[in-house]
Amino acid sequence: MSLQINTILSELQSVQDPLTGMSLAKKFRERDLEIKGDTVEVKLFLGYYPAEDKGNIEQQITNACTRAGAAQTRINYLDGIKSHVVQGGLKPIASIKNIIAVASGKGGVGKSTTSVNLALALSQSGAKVGILDADIYGPSQPLMLGVSGKPESRDGKSMEPLEAHGVYVNSIGFLIDGDSPAIMRGPMVAQALEQLLRQTNWPDLDYLIVDMPPGTGDIALTLAQKVPVVGAVIVTTPQDIALADARKGLRMFQKVNVPILGVIENMSMHVCSNCGHVEPLFGHDGGRKMAQELEVPWLGSLPLTLAVREQTDSGKPTVVSDPGSEAARSYRHIARKLAVTVSDLAVDMSGKFPSVVVKPL
Repeated sequence: MSLQINTILSELQSVQDPLTGMSLAKKFRERDLEIKGDTVEVKLFLGYYPAEDKGNIEQQITNACTRAGAAQTRINYLDGIKSHVVQGGLKPIASIKNIIAVASGKGGVGKSTTSVNLALALSQSGAKVGILDADIYGPSQPLMLGVSGKPESRDGKSMEPLEAHGVYVNSIGFLIDGDSPAIMRGPMVAQALEQLLRQTNWPDLDYLIVDMPPGTGDIALTLAQKVPVVGAVIVTTPQDIALADARKGLRMFQKVNVPILGVIENMSMHVCSNCGHVEPLFGHDGGRKMAQELEVPWLGSLPLTLAVREQTDSGKPTVVSDPGSEAARSYRHIARKLAVTVSDLAVDMSGKFPSVVVKPL
């Protein structure tokens, strides 16, 4: 049986990410396949780091090509993460491939805890990751990451980010005393956010996670209009009052043409630290239903456990302090789904073309 490209592509539709079960069919294009006798050569660019699941994906590809009639499969695995398209009128920051806003409609839903664990999970997969603490009034990341001190300035104009657990971070919390409030009006808050983003000497990052303040006020609007984000993640809890506010936050990003990368339901269930009994204290599946109703991706749910709170408060978030726990596995699962979702976005091509300057004759 002679090998046919269409048959191979059809078989490759079955390839999935082993951790999430998400289809990787979009990763295979006709131009990336080459037939040489009874051998198939596959160029594969996932657009994210699959970590220990790389071998599983390669085996699935080999099996699919074998079913299509190939005697041998050679996979040219192309590593890396690309920069993706941002909202109209803005260009990606040169050193940051993908800026992702993690937001919520209201406070107290665990958005900062979710942000830091997602960043750490992405970093553990092999990506280079930073966190921007955009909550000017109530910065949390210095405490959660267990890092302190003021950012160094080598030129008197810019700041060097601090580093903790393999991720880079900057926060207003590093620039003011721990007990001092940030007393600023709206325009000053927006300016402070832009300075933290643009005056920080971020190294080359695959992802910058922006831990947003709650609500749809000045900072959220400034970020949506002036910061080149590839999309936003909405964190909520299952209870109706949180969902109502999360919906507003989601709609705000949609109105300013920022894609919704997914919804995460935090505190989805309480796990008793003594007996392991699981109980949905705040309701059940509210976030999933909201995602389905509004036709946006569902990234997953996270438990409410004493350990997560204790680990985060101690400056050693769950993903690094208890990597074998069910909560850490949930964070890694959601981080992988987020990375796959980002990888499927349109690639930014603005840097591929020269600027065209028209001069009068």
